Amino acid sequence: MTGQQLKNSILQMAVQGKLVPQDPNDEPASVLLERIRAEKEQLIKEGKIKKEKNPSVIFRGADNLPYEKVGKNEPVCIADEVPFDIPESWEWTRIGNVFQINPRNNLPDELETGFVPMALLSDGFCSRHSYEPKKWKDIKNGFTHFANNDIVIAKITPCFQNRKSAVVTGLPNGFGAGTTELHVLRDNTKELFMPYFLLICKTQAFIQNGVKNFSGTAGQQRIGKDFISKYLIPVPPVSEQERIVQRLHLLEPLLISYENAYDSIVNQQKNFPAQLKRSILQYAVQGKLVSQNPADEPAAILLEHIRAEKEKLIKSGKIKRDKHESFIFRRDNSYYEISGKEEVCIDDEIPFEIPDSWVWVRLGTALNQASTGPFGSMVHKEDYVESGIPIVNPANIIHGNISSEKIKKVSNATANRLSSYKLKAFDIIIGRRGEMGRSAVVESHQEGWLCGTGCFFVTPSKLLLPQYLVFLLNSPFVKAALTENSVGTTMNNLNHNILQSLLIPVPPINEQKKIMTNYQKSTAILDG
Repeated sequence: MTGQQLKNSILQMAVQGKLVPQDPNDEPASVLLERIRAEKEQLIKEGKIKKEKNPSVIFRGADNLPYEKVGKNEPVCIADEVPFDIPESWEWTRIGNVFQINPRNNLPDELETGFVPMALLSDGFCSRHSYEPKKWKDIKNGFTHFANNDIVIAKITPCFQNRKSAVVTGLPNGFGAGTTELHVLRDNTKELFMPYFLLICKTQAFIQNGVKNFSGTAGQQRIGKDFISKYLIPVPPVSEQERIVQRLHLLEPLLISYENAYDSIVNQQKNFPAQLKRSILQYAVQGKLVSQNPADEPAAILLEHIRAEKEKLIKSGKIKRDKHESFIFRRDNSYYEISGKEEVCIDDEIPFEIPDSWVWVRLGTALNQASTGPFGSMVHKEDYVESGIPIVNPANIIHGNISSEKIKKVSNATANRLSSYKLKAFDIIIGRRGEMGRSAVVESHQEGWLCGTGCFFVTPSKLLLPQYLVFLLNSPFVKAALTENSVGTTMNNLNHNILQSLLIPVPPINEQKKIMTNYQKSTAILDG
C-alpha cells in the first residue's frame, strides 16, 4: 500500500466513524443539524443569507433507513445513494444544507485583505496556503471571495484531483479573495468544525465523484456548484469532528514516515536489478563469480605468447614497437610496471586483489589495434542519406549492443572515403564521450559499418574475448576509472592515451568464457 493509499484509507475510516470511538455523552448530530436549520432560518429572516428554493432535510425513517424531503415534496428513501453505514449518533446531509456556497464579502474598499492565487494554495492532504496583501478595492471584482474559517476547493483539473483545498486562516482582517477557480464553503452558523469537513473534500470518494461530474472541454474541466451543493456527507457530533481531526494530526508524522519508507523500498526494488547486475559485474572482474580451474592455462602464459607474437610482427616490420609498451609483474607481494626503461611500483593503482591465475595489464597491451573515429570535420550533415552505410555514434551503443534504430547512414562514396574507419566483426566500438564504458561487440552482419565521430574502435588480442572486454568496460570499477581520468569541462571525454593506459584484470581465457556464461544466466533471471 502506497503512502497515498494509506492516507486515503485512513481518511475513509475517519468519515465512516471508524477512526475514533463514539462517546455516548456527545450531542447527536441530529440535534446539531436541527439547530443549524433553525439558525439558518433566523439568518434568512434577518436578510443575511438568501432562502433556498428547495431546502433538503435528510432523516431516519421508522425503518431506520435514510429519507430525504426536498421542498414540499414527499420524503423519498435515499438508501441507494448512501455509500456506507455510519454510527447512530451521526447523520447524512447535503453540503448545501449546512454551508453557504460561494458567498460574497461586503467590505470597505480600503480594508487590508489577502489575495490567494492558485499557486499559493498547497495540494495533497495538508491544509496550507499563503496570501498576498491587497486592498479590498483591488480584488473585490472578478475574483472568488472568502473569509477565515471558510473551506476553499480548487474546481479545475488537475488542481481538483491534486487536492488543492484548505481551511482559510490568517487573512488580514479575516477576509480575502483569490483565483476564480475555487469553490467556497462558509459556515454562517459557526456550529461546525471546519477541518473535519475539509477531510471529506480530500477523500478519494469525493475526488472520484467530482471527476465523474466534470464539465467543460479537455484541459479546462471543472466541478460545478451543483455537484458541491448536492454532495452527500456524513456528519458526526461536533466533539467527534474535533477528535477525528486531532487523531489525524497525531497520525500525520507516522504517515509521513511510512510514505518515506515505502518510497525508499519502491526505489530500492526498482533499482535492485541494475544494482545487482553491477554487483555481479564487480564480483566477476574480481574473480569471485566463478571458481578457478587449476587446469586452465594462466593468463600470464597466454600473455607471454601474445608478447612473443607481437615481437615477431615487429621484427618482420608489420607493426611498430610501442614506445610506451608496458609490462606488469609481481614481486615480493607488490606490483611493478616496466614502461620503456623505467620500473615503478604501482601498488597504489591496484584497486583489488585478483586470483593467482589472473594478470593486471594496461588495455593497450591486450589490444592488437586501437583507433579513434573520424574527426567531426570529416563527416558533414549533407553526407547523411536515407539508405546507405550505417555510421555508429555513441548514441547507437545501448546496453552492450549496437542499435540500428535512428542510426545515421552515409553514401557508398562517403563510406569509401572513410574506409579506414570500417568496422570488422568482433571489433569493439567504445563511446569516448558522455557515459563512460559504453561499448559493444561488432556483430557479423555489422561488418563494414563505420565508426563514427565520438567513438573508438579496437581489436582485442587473443588475451581477451571481445564479449569479456565489453563486460569489463561496463564494470563499476572500470567506469569509475574512466570517469576519473576523462577530460573535458561540459562532457566527459576520453582520448587514446587514457584508453590505452587503463589498468584491467585479465583471467584465463576459459575463465572469461565461464564468467560470460554465468553472467548471462544471472541477468536472464533478473530480466525475467
